[in-house]
Amino acid sequence: MNWKIIFCFTLLSMLETSSSSKIYNVDPSGYVLYCPCMGRFGNQADHFLGSLAFAKALDRTLALPPWVEYRYGEPKSVQVPFTTYFKIEPLESFHKVMPMEDFMEQIAPTVWPPGNRTVFCYMPRGNPDSESCNAKEGNPFGPFWDTFDVDFNRSVFYGPLNYDVIHHNMGDAWRDKYSSEDYPVLAFTGAPASFPVQEENRRLHRYLEWSDDIDQRAEEFIRNALPKGAFIGIHLRNGPDWERACEHIDSTPSLFAAAQCLGYRNEYGRATQEMCLPSRETILQQTRKAIKDYSAKSIFVASDSDHMIDELKKEFKRMNVSVHRMPNPVPQVDLAILGRSNYFIANCISSFSAFAKRERDIKGIPSGFWAFPQKPQNIQNSSSRSDEL
Repeated sequence: MNWKIIFCFTLLSMLETSSSSKIYNVDPSGYVLYCPCMGRFGNQADHFLGSLAFAKALDRTLALPPWVEYRYGEPKSVQVPFTTYFKIEPLESFHKVMPMEDFMEQIAPTVWPPGNRTVFCYMPRGNPDSESCNAKEGNPFGPFWDTFDVDFNRSVFYGPLNYDVIHHNMGDAWRDKYSSEDYPVLAFTGAPASFPVQEENRRLHRYLEWSDDIDQRAEEFIRNALPKGAFIGIHLRNGPDWERACEHIDSTPSLFAAAQCLGYRNEYGRATQEMCLPSRETILQQTRKAIKDYSAKSIFVASDSDHMIDELKKEFKRMNVSVHRMPNPVPQVDLAILGRSNYFIANCISSFSAFAKRERDIKGIPSGFWAFPQKPQNIQNSSSRSDEL
């Protein structure tokens, strides 16, 4: 069988099995793959923006990973294709990307075949004596790679290199040490990015556009469930895990996404309990002010636990303001609705709030935070960072 017949057979197989109708050529500059294995959607979105910047600095195609979700009753994480929530075309206007499903179907058999798959990590993971990244140890690591039937044959420890391609010549360092000829695929145990998202990478959010399905569901809710007129969007992060996390706010003033309102060097204040877990009084007071400022007719509430629907309805009944939530909340649709509100009150510490805030900043529409701004005080810098639960 000559090479032309082989090529035609391979092309036909791609068309039959690929998750999209697009056929991708092999990128001689190589690829970046990673498991979005830290936290839930808000954290993963922060990491995605940094990973996109990292791939561009190395001029490698970024394989768009599925979103990792943890669903009630499921013993393992569930991987949701990237395109379920976002469009690819806007990202392609910034850099080379392709769905990970298409990479595995079309590209991996040639450049990253089974039996020749290397995984990268900073240092040995798990047992330090194992000299391995143990890339599939634990949930969601194992389920993520099992989604694509990936097993690793070798581990590479890339320290002391890092992911900061903005302030150092780190892109050149990566290319020099791990050339695309020797390493066509850089597959990482976690995202090649920092959390929270670096300040310089916040702008990349403009290339994240909701899928038609998410857009349509948000628009239908606004059109059918909310009265005509302006509405206020609020995010109430108040579940038990969040309450426990907020107990550490005094010792970790840069907790989670706090930099979005306090600055990356705490130049605008210091995180407080009230910012992390606002009181009923703060919520009602700020919501009332927003209603008056924007002549709002309704309030939309997104929450991980207590939406405070009854309290809010009772409080604003005399103002003829209705209160709404999605009957079966989908986080991404909640975010799309918050992004369309006339005014949004966010939780400064939450990376979920941070997603909506970045989207609104790109659009140039106003947002605020619970219990912020605050009175000036002496600030001590802190570089502490954590994973939002």
